[in-house]
Amino acid sequence: MANTQAIYSGSFDPVTQGHLDIIRRAARLFGAVRVVVLANPQKKTLFTAAERVALLHQVTADIPGVTVDSFDGLLVDYMRKHQLTVLVRGVRNAADLENEQAYAYANKLLLPALQSVLLPADPALRFVSSSAVRDAWAFGLELPGAVPPPVAQALRAKLNTSK
Repeated sequence: MANTQAIYSGSFDPVTQGHLDIIRRAARLFGAVRVVVLANPQKKTLFTAAERVALLHQVTADIPGVTVDSFDGLLVDYMRKHQLTVLVRGVRNAADLENEQAYAYANKLLLPALQSVLLPADPALRFVSSSAVRDAWAFGLELPGAVPPPVAQALRAKLNTSK
């Protein structure tokens, strides 16, 4: 598996320590991980796709084998275009597992060569989600240890300028 490039996609709005844990573990498993930011113009995000890509570049710079990209469209189209067949997803709880199993099945119908690899969240990080981080920060509360320092700095700058 160490010679396989895997893809790990998401909105990463913002990137959390939970995301970084999955990225690190996937990089150790596969040797190379392409982290792909979903740039869905219909979805209201705190950070632009370019800002999320920049933050991911910054917080993954020390992880060998990680590249960062973005796309707007179907994940399977991106995977086809780049000849990728391994999709890594993090699972925090039973609800995530059920959702990810459904996505894995649908994606496999669209791209039969696709293999989904579900990695359970580190127990210490399973409460961490981008939406919980955004909600807390919107009310001026920081969740200690939920995001890497550069992301915390970006959240402070973003929320101070938007008030």
